[in-house]
Amino acid sequence: MNNLHGAILMILSMGGFALEDMFIKQTAALLPVGQIMLFIGIGGFVIFSVAAFSQRQSIFSRELLNGALILRNLFEIVGTFGFVTALALVPIATATAILQSMPLIVTLGAALCLGETVGWRRWLAIAAGFAGMLLIVRPGAETFDPAMLYAVLGAFGLAARDLATPKIPPTVSALQVSAWGFFTYVLMGGAMLLISGGAKPMGMPELRGLAAALTIGVVSYFMLTISVRIADLSAVAPFRYSRLLFALAVGVVVFHERPDLMTLSGAALIIASGLYTLARERALFTRALQG
Repeated sequence: MNNLHGAILMILSMGGFALEDMFIKQTAALLPVGQIMLFIGIGGFVIFSVAAFSQRQSIFSRELLNGALILRNLFEIVGTFGFVTALALVPIATATAILQSMPLIVTLGAALCLGETVGWRRWLAIAAGFAGMLLIVRPGAETFDPAMLYAVLGAFGLAARDLATPKIPPTVSALQVSAWGFFTYVLMGGAMLLISGGAKPMGMPELRGLAAALTIGVVSYFMLTISVRIADLSAVAPFRYSRLLFALAVGVVVFHERPDLMTLSGAALIIASGLYTLARERALFTRALQG
């Protein structure tokens, strides 16, 4: 029953993230990307800081100067900058499809950087997933849009963030990590505004969009956290890919996007490769327990 509840929460959280992306994309037509990141960063930092203080956890502990946490936050900056910029410039379904390659990039990074053993089947799955990404991006083709590379940057940055996260000492809580993760948005957003020439005045449409993105994002993050805590990770992880289905629906209904056959084929290849990799990792884990 816990796995069923976890799966439902995972699907709801992925739908929430698709809505958050929708509001960010809509607001990006009115405000600079840096201003969006600054607003969401301040809001998220305040929310998670209050949550940490309510649990009697300090967000100014010396433990937060840990190298793994600093590295994670640097990758958070790179990944979030890439994905949010992609949302502003390319179709939401395209950006989300490229982001779905993250688990494959994590597996690749674990093999190359952490010395994890990856068999030939998972190497083939990784290669197939990157082939799917190439079908979407299509470098060298007449339809190639360089802005898609921001989504690729986002996928690699967020995957590197996930690789660094397990190295953070267990004495640093998830609330502390989340608070400082959002604070990196503030740093990046402020730097982008300094370079671009400053912020724009915000009216009610902009404030509503940013407030909706922040609220839905925090609620979705909370549901995601509960999902992976109450259920087996192998049972709920495949449902992460439902985010792409929600993004496709939002793209078609809200932004009137029409993904072409190459994009849909690439997205299907990425998802199939990711699901196979998850299934293979689960089989290897079960075999290790039995052996």
